[in-house]
Order: sequence, then structure tokens, then C-alpha cells
Amino acid sequence: MGSYLVMSLIYGGYLQWSKNGAYMPDSITYTVAKQSNALLNALGYNAQVIPDEALPILKLFVDGEYLANIIEGCNSVSVIILFAAFIIAFAEGFKKTFFFMLAGAVLIYTVNLVRIAVLTIALYKFPEQQDFLHGVLFPAMIYGLVFVLWMLWIRTLKPKKQPHEEQVD
Repeated sequence: MGSYLVMSLIYGGYLQWSKNGAYMPDSITYTVAKQSNALLNALGYNAQVIPDEALPILKLFVDGEYLANIIEGCNSVSVIILFAAFIIAFAEGFKKTFFFMLAGAVLIYTVNLVRIAVLTIALYKFPEQQDFLHGVLFPAMIYGLVFVLWMLWIRTLKPKKQPHEEQVD
């Protein structure tokens, strides 16, 4: 719980610090939006990300059609913090724990970019399914991945040795 609290406080401090920065809503979210935009364009969609002038959001367009807002919560950092806190809670050796956390964070970040791109395409093709897509299916993808990573981590842990019971004859 302590690691979650510390990482969340650091991230909250970063968000406070970045409020008046050059990138809105913050540089991590801005980068995620730009990378998602690049992925959509690489997939053959005419995508564009435009910062909102009044709100701390980035507007995502495909073929000039406004489809979604990318906000701070879309950058996967909070999910990565939750993932890492669990791994730290069951840490087993610095090197093993560090590399699993690093690989998991990179995977979560990458899957999140793909998730945003696929969600955008789905919203473009099936706008009537917005509530289900954004509210159920796509959050389940990212949290499902975190759950699978947690289970993989637990399976790699060595069982703790139990003290031998005395034999009574």
C-alpha cells in the first residue's frame, strides 16, 4: 500500500507541476496522444490530434470527424502505478522484480496505445456502440492485461519454506 501511495503522490506532484507546461494536459498524455495518432495514420486512417483551447484535453479526429477526447486518464500511468504496487508488494529479489515491472510497464503502455487506436477505429465505424466500447470493452482490455500480468508474477514466485514440524513417534 505504501508503494502505491508514494508513486501516486509523485505522479500527482508531476501533474501539478505540469499544469502550466507547454503540453496540455501534461507531457505524458500529449505523447500518448501523438503516438496513438501516428499509429492510426500508420493503419491508413487520416487521424489528427488537436489540443483544446479551453480544456486540458486533446481532441482526436479521423477524416475530420471528432471522435474522442484524450485526457490525463488515458495515458496508462495510473494503471502502471497500480500494477507496479502489486509487484512491489510481492517483490522477490531486486533484479527479478525490477525487470518484471519494467517489462510489464512497457507492455501496458504499448497495449494502451493500441487500445486507443482500436477504440478510435471502433468509434469511427460503430458510433452507436460508444458507451459499451469506451465504458466496458476497452477498460476490460487494459485491466484484464494487468490481471494476467499479476497472475504471471505470482506464478513465478518461489514458495516460502515452512519450518519443519517435529516428528513424533
